Order: sequence, then C-alpha cells, then structure tokens
Amino acid sequence: MPSAIDPLGKGNGAARTQTGRAGEENAGDVLTRPPAIDERAANLINAETAVRLRAVPFAFVGSAGPAQGAEGGVLRVAMVDGSDLGAADEISVLTGTAVERVAVLPTVFDLMLRSAFGATAAQMAARLGGGTGEDAEEDRLANLEAVDADDVQRMAEQPTLINLVNLIILEAVRERASDIHVEPFERSLSVKYRIDGSLRPQTSPPKHLQAAITSRIKIMAGMNIAERYVPQDGHITLRFEGRKVDIRVSTVPTIYGESVVMRILDKEAMNLSLESVGLREADRRTIEKFIDLPHGMVLVTGPTGSGKTTTLYAALTKLYDPSLKIITIEDPVEYELAGVNQIPVNPDRGLTFAGGLRSILRQDPDVIMVGEIRDGETADIAVRAALTGHLIFSTLHTNDAVSAVGRLLDMDVEPFLVASVLEGIMAQRLGRRVCPGCRVKRPLEETLKHRLSAAERAMFADGMEWVGEGCEKCSNSGLKSRIGYFEIVNVTGPVRAAITEGRTSSRELLAAVGPGHISMRMDGVMKAAEGMTTLEEVFRATQDAEDL
Repeated sequence: MPSAIDPLGKGNGAARTQTGRAGEENAGDVLTRPPAIDERAANLINAETAVRLRAVPFAFVGSAGPAQGAEGGVLRVAMVDGSDLGAADEISVLTGTAVERVAVLPTVFDLMLRSAFGATAAQMAARLGGGTGEDAEEDRLANLEAVDADDVQRMAEQPTLINLVNLIILEAVRERASDIHVEPFERSLSVKYRIDGSLRPQTSPPKHLQAAITSRIKIMAGMNIAERYVPQDGHITLRFEGRKVDIRVSTVPTIYGESVVMRILDKEAMNLSLESVGLREADRRTIEKFIDLPHGMVLVTGPTGSGKTTTLYAALTKLYDPSLKIITIEDPVEYELAGVNQIPVNPDRGLTFAGGLRSILRQDPDVIMVGEIRDGETADIAVRAALTGHLIFSTLHTNDAVSAVGRLLDMDVEPFLVASVLEGIMAQRLGRRVCPGCRVKRPLEETLKHRLSAAERAMFADGMEWVGEGCEKCSNSGLKSRIGYFEIVNVTGPVRAAITEGRTSSRELLAAVGPGHISMRMDGVMKAAEGMTTLEEVFRATQDAEDL
C-alpha cells in the first residue's frame, strides 16, 4: 500500500493534496456556509496550528480516520487559501493522513474555527471532575467555593481546554486587540476584545468552564491558582506568526468569580514612528525640533489610554543614535526599544520614579524619559536634570497642553524653573480612523453641523463628510485602527514671560502663545475634513478639552 506521507514535505505533495468540494453550498470552489464538523477530525491538530495555517480539518472521506490514518481515504480540510499546498502538506505530515483541500470564505473559516475548538470544550465538562452530568458539573463549577484547587488545575491542563484558551488569545492578537476581558456574571462568562479603543463582545464560552479557563490563564501567567480572593498580576510571553508577543495579566475577585484582563503588547505589530501616530506635517516638524534640542523638558499630556507613551516611544525611536545614552524609567515598560536602557518601576522593592531618576542621573545619560511625573519630588528632580544639560521627556495627566504648566506649579516647582526648562508641550487624544476599504462621502448630519464653529464649517463647504459603510476588513464598523488628535505648544519667549510673571491660567497662556494655535478639536476637525476620521469621533474624543 503506498504511503500518504512524504516525511520531507515534498515530492508527492500534489498527489496527496487536492482541491475538493464539500456539500452543495459552494460558490465555484469556495465554501460559503460552514459544514458539519467531525470532532475527531478537528482534534487531529491543535488550535495554534489551525490559526497559523488558517485551516480546520472537518471530515473524513472514505475509510480514513484517527485510527486508520490514510489507508483508503483522506482528511478533508477547510482552508482560507485553498491553493496553499505548504499548509496542506504540513497537516498531512502532522496527522498521518492524506489531505483534501476545501477553500472557504474567511467568515466561514472563523465560524468553523470557533465551532471546532469551542464546542468540544462544552462536552468536556461532563467528563471532568467526576460529575454526574453536564448540569451537575455546571452547578459545581459555577460555585467557586466548592472547587478544589487540584481539580481545577487538572481541568485547566486538559488539551481541549488549553486549545480553547489559546484560541481566545490568538484570535485577539490577530484582530489587533489591545486587551482581552474575561468577565464572570451570574449565569454567563463574557469574553470581549478591546479593538481600536472599543470593547467588542465575542462568542462566550460555557459558564461551567469558568473556573478552568481562569485557572488556565493563571497557570500560563505564573500566578497562584489556589488564591482566588485577592488581586494578582502575571505575565505571558508567546510567539505569534514568528514574532514575540507579551501579555500582562491582571485578575481581581468579583462576586461571581475572578475577572481577568489581559493587556496585549505586540511591539512588532506597531509602527513606532512619528508619521504613524497621525501628526500633520507641520506638527511633525515641530516635534522633530524638540527632539533635536540638547537639553530641556518636553511633556506629553492626556488621560490614560490617549497614546502618550506610544508618542514618546516614537520620539525616542526617531531620536536614537548610538552616540547617545538614552535611559527610561517606566511603570511598566510597555515595549522594548532597541539601544535604549529601560528601567521598570518597582515600589515594592523601593524603586520609585523619584529614586530611579536620581540613580539614572549617575549613569551619565544624554536623554531621559520619565514615564509619568506623579509627585513634587519627581517633578523637582526632572526639572533640575533638564537644567543641568539633559533632555527630559515625560507625561502628565492634564486635559490640554497649557494646563501642564499649572500642574507643575501645583507640585511646588518654582515658576522661574518651569519657564527655564520647558521647551514644548503636546496634548493628545485618540480617535478611530475611517476604514479606507469602505470609505464614502455622505451628507453632513445637522446635529454635527450645529456643533461646528464658522471656521470649522468652512472646511465642509460641500456639506459632505467621509464615513465608512462597513466591510469585512473593519468588521462592518466602518472604522479601522486609530489616529491621534494633537495640540502642540512651543514654549517661546512670550510664554516663558507669562509663566515667570504668574499669568498661568489657560486663557492667559494661550494668549501668550499667540494666533495660529491649533487645538486638539481643530486638529481633529481638519483630519475629518480630509477623510481620515469622522466628526463624531472627534467630538467624542475631545469633549473634555473643548476650545477655551
């Protein structure tokens, strides 16, 4: 009997893999509806392999099966790219079975992926932990008081449960999610991905798998699975499509179990450049002038999640030169920057921003990034470091750029010191971009038109604005990825004089800045007029920083 496996993955690939049809719901050679999935076929590969190869085994043809291998039949595999012989050959080698390729639409593949690696997990609950049936097991697992730690760990190490958790994480990475939320409620377990700043509900796992899913995540993150009543933090490192992805894990106890949030830090998927963050050409040139300064202080302001750290990383990436000693102190270190010494704050061991900054000054640095100025001690050290010939980058939590001056003064930094060292301030927010794949012009809504000033309304002279209709690329939202709205203040002579003289209210400082100043809202409206974002997004993101 001829073998169906080529150990070297070459030679007889064409004989072992062929494009076939499954059922009557094909459009040409592309399956447009999900077929029934044979659990035995799906379990021949794991979730990571299915996601990586974009392929799901779903049926056996002839006498092929898990025990018979390729003797007399083949394994039918749904593939997004039906012409991918390499993926089909890899599955053939992994399973010991000849492969028939069936092309499917990406949406069909996603449904099959969820069904193949989620439905079997539901069946697993009935045979785990010695329960008398699925309902009894669901009641037992939902009551966290009754779950033994060893029992939960045993369930969390079951291959099907491992595949389910891996699939949740890998899908989130593929969808460019920044966070995964696993939230327990009385009768359900919710999974949501934060994509472009908004939470999007996903297919929810069965409630009776809650304890096992939470424990599996905690095992991966090196956390204590027996401790369920105090918050914990952990860390996961994985490789996805050849790149390293770091995941910060946080758990907190709730009345229905532990809530889990996983922050995904995928540096290689990010473009850390000043151009990518959405700076207009004039603003980018201003920031580059700040970067080229030999000393002084540059601040980026905004609330949590407004992209401040990403902007500073982009600036350091632009600034990097082997001849410079660049050191950062952060809480935590979000992404690793090549050639930059990065220090994580660790208050439990006595390493604070202020203490770390003092030590950094003894390291002969040229450029220092302080993740956040939180108190007067850190502010004083940072200002004096800028006075002694260092270029300091840092962040503050203020609603607009000029309010940063008042915040430093509130921390008891002398006005003449602030005026001496401060070179530039940038405030920012993040909004969502219009999806370029489905962008169309539509009449401007009256409610939006009334919110525009006369100068802003002139940018929409045709009465139209760009919006996204919704397509597969943007999950039918019409919006894809994010863009920054910026306000930049160049601290010139008049501004320094105003600070020294005590004229530090926002109105007084803006008057010193002079004409031509562009607020965050105006920056966003200009980008909406250019079709990069929508007015609705601009108003949502900048509502706490309206023009004075």
